[in-house]
Amino acid sequence: MCGADHVLPRCDRPTRGRGHCSGNVHRGVAVPSCWARLRPLPGAAILRDVPKLNAGDPAPPFALADQDGNTVSLADFRGRRLLVYFYPKADTPGCTAQACGVRDAREEFTGLDVAAVGVSPDKPKAQKAFDAKYKLGFPLLADPDHAVAEAYGVWGEKSLYGRKYMGIIRSSFLIDEEGRILEAWYKVSPKDTVAKALRAAASR
Repeated sequence: MCGADHVLPRCDRPTRGRGHCSGNVHRGVAVPSCWARLRPLPGAAILRDVPKLNAGDPAPPFALADQDGNTVSLADFRGRRLLVYFYPKADTPGCTAQACGVRDAREEFTGLDVAAVGVSPDKPKAQKAFDAKYKLGFPLLADPDHAVAEAYGVWGEKSLYGRKYMGIIRSSFLIDEEGRILEAWYKVSPKDTVAKALRAAASR
């Protein structure tokens, strides 16, 4: 699993007479020392009910900044097939293995006329550092408000140390030339992302 499933940003929320909280926080849900003082994320029940995409469904449109600050949209890939995969956090173990797998399969994807983009809540600066460190060479899109993740049904409830929080459910989608879902893989593993996409693309 990606380390981001278990690594949350530091909490800078002041505590009474004790400086800052020593725990971590993720959109209002802290771990471990803040957790007991915070309520569940508002709207979590609604987000858990977001329907999943199936083959034949229109792919939700998107227009997000990539690691270089350029806007990349679903419409840019009209006429080509596209692998869109969602990952929790840049430069964490599972997410790095997943991204490097996509990078290493570039020739195979090109031979099948399949482009690829990765999407995570990271900001463009973090995506750029991730790209530069591993020479990934494909668009890494910033979805900090997780609006696109929600549209694809991959923003959901997760568990850490028995506590619930909201985050990216690692998933990938193969989209056809007309912008429809060919295959959807929810809770895909890093090592299976490329294999499943190549197999599906080659069979069509």
